[in-house]
Amino acid sequence: MGRRTGSILGSGGTRRYIQGRCDGQPARTVLFLRARRAARTLPVSAPSGSPALALLSGGLDSTVAAALYRARRGPLAAALFVDYGQRAAEPEARAAAAVSEALGCALQVATLPLLGEITRTALVDRAAALPQPDPERLDADAERSADAVWVPNRNGLLVNLAAAVAEAAGLRVVVVGFNAEEAATFPDNSARFVERLNACLADSTRGRVRVECPTLTMTKAELLEAGRAVGAPIEASWSCYQGGERPCGRCESCRRRQRAEARAGGRR
Repeated sequence: MGRRTGSILGSGGTRRYIQGRCDGQPARTVLFLRARRAARTLPVSAPSGSPALALLSGGLDSTVAAALYRARRGPLAAALFVDYGQRAAEPEARAAAAVSEALGCALQVATLPLLGEITRTALVDRAAALPQPDPERLDADAERSADAVWVPNRNGLLVNLAAAVAEAAGLRVVVVGFNAEEAATFPDNSARFVERLNACLADSTRGRVRVECPTLTMTKAELLEAGRAVGAPIEASWSCYQGGERPCGRCESCRRRQRAEARAGGRR
């Protein structure tokens, strides 16, 4: 669910900070460390054992987040997948269905055609070129790549839709899959975003629903390792911006999964 641009910093000095360095470290490294520290301070107020709705994209992050919640916090009572016209909607929907079946919860599919209609970037527009970053420059070129696939307010919209479904079903938790690695580039993957979502949901659901993210402090490699440890159906997930029969192996989403698998495999 992390395919965005921006940073976890305020808008005033964001780009200047990213281009600079802080305490002798590359700025993106500092952003990642800040995202991780912020995530570790978030309170968890829903009682352990609260049944949850998993917001599934069909990808690695949401698959592992849902499996971790099920293993450590409570049962998954339902899952939601949203088709908003993205290139990979079909394989993502198949993956979400397989993941929800493996985790023992029913999947509901929602469509948001208007979001696809207003989006002009490559994640939706088949005529636009998808970035194919060099593996060695995956982080260095992340801002440019994220600009090319930004979908207006996607995560905010999807989480609020999931919260509405959860509230109507009497479920207290929406489980999402964000991570600290992508929060360094995408503000709607960050701890601050989750905190502010919960502040809004306290009013918009009258305190009945909150967001939880078991993967919020993790890198992709750590997320992959944690998923394997609890038997997450990782093999069923789809990590590619394209909608082909097989992952393209060249887009940013594929590259990040490849790197995570290489790093996690080396620590087995």
